[in-house]
Amino acid sequence: MAKTYSFSNPLTRRQFLEKSAIAAAGLSLAGCATTRRVSANDKLNIAVIGANGKGLSDTDACSSENIVALCDIDEARLAPRLAKYPGAKAFHDYRKMLQEMKNIDAVIVATPDHHHAPASIMAMKMGKHVYCQKPLTHSVYEARMMRETAARHKVATQMGNQGSAEPGLRRAIEVIQSGAIGPVRQVHVWSNRPIWPQGIARPSETPPIPEGLHWDLFLGPAPERPYNPAYHPFAWRGWVDFGTGALGDMACHTANMPFRALKLGYPTSIEAETSEFNGETYPKKSKIRFEFPARESLPPVSFFWYDGGEKPNEDIAARVLNYLEDQKDKNGKPIGRKLPGSGCLLIGDKGHLFSPDDYGARFFLLPQKEFAEYKNVEERINSEAVHHKEWIDACKGGKPGFSNFDIAAYLTEIILLGCVAIRAGKKIEWDGPRMKSTNAPEVAKFVHREYRKGWTI
Repeated sequence: MAKTYSFSNPLTRRQFLEKSAIAAAGLSLAGCATTRRVSANDKLNIAVIGANGKGLSDTDACSSENIVALCDIDEARLAPRLAKYPGAKAFHDYRKMLQEMKNIDAVIVATPDHHHAPASIMAMKMGKHVYCQKPLTHSVYEARMMRETAARHKVATQMGNQGSAEPGLRRAIEVIQSGAIGPVRQVHVWSNRPIWPQGIARPSETPPIPEGLHWDLFLGPAPERPYNPAYHPFAWRGWVDFGTGALGDMACHTANMPFRALKLGYPTSIEAETSEFNGETYPKKSKIRFEFPARESLPPVSFFWYDGGEKPNEDIAARVLNYLEDQKDKNGKPIGRKLPGSGCLLIGDKGHLFSPDDYGARFFLLPQKEFAEYKNVEERINSEAVHHKEWIDACKGGKPGFSNFDIAAYLTEIILLGCVAIRAGKKIEWDGPRMKSTNAPEVAKFVHREYRKGWTI
């Protein structure tokens, strides 16, 4: 039931607007109050939430700065990171860390997906700059809130889809937008994920919690359940309460380039075809179709996602197989006439652009003979970028990172609609600006999840 409120001294509209403006200004100032101005020659004080796993490489990539705090729910995984950064203070609860430490300038969030938004939004509201791993959030609603919170508090942000800094990805965007392959009407993206268990039921065993593992803090905002090694570490990705499956793990990488190049906004419909889905873990395999409307001078686009061994059909695959026949993998071995485990193909009216990896680092214009001399594309995007350094520079007053939350949250919001379609089990007609389905109102519970007591955004 919705709460109702009464006021003993009701305000006039003018008084309300005046007080709202003052409150908003105060909120903005409060959000920035702990933000220390750091010059290019100074070092940031960085705290890391999720110190091991992906947080390990994220921390090391920022080791030129001061690593002042390391937070992890698993003491055994935290210990080696503290040994490497002995000046960092140890925490297990990021809420406590953010409340107690007043000298933090910026935060790295590399937790399981279900903690991304609660940790990042708490930090941003305190005026902290945030680098958050992909997918940016666990839900569609959270992605919208991340974008709005970052803008409101004027903090420097970056999502951990490091392919954004690859020269190949940035060049591919320029080539597509130059019109080289003509209007694009179809995009096909496939992934070799999942590489963790999916399509499995909740375990019935309830072994004791390992010493040093703070299980309640691992659960955080997720519904309570007993500990089992099926969830931690890493295997959490397949579980609906903790992760976002193959789509959430890789689409923010593999779909990043076409999303940017084609200026994809909100889709009008999303439909998923999957193996059996039990509601606990994402299915073993899926095919998802997003329909995007015309935008600016660009035509409508059908976007296809494949995982769990699913790939484009033979007619689509044939558009790249002739190229693959003479190519070799990274170890120098012939690839043969088969699609790579992951890839991205944009089908244009004048030709195709194919990227044979997860990050869009390489691309080829097809048919190759027709594009052999194609070089007439202006370079507009900086191709000398380093992903983490872009964020560090932005924290010190430089240009926003290429994958800042304004665009990264938008990408995440759209990608996670695929997870909503999987859970819905039906085609979803989508109203993007209003963040709701026009034909399946029941999916609202998948768009905006509930949080366990003590956890919120």
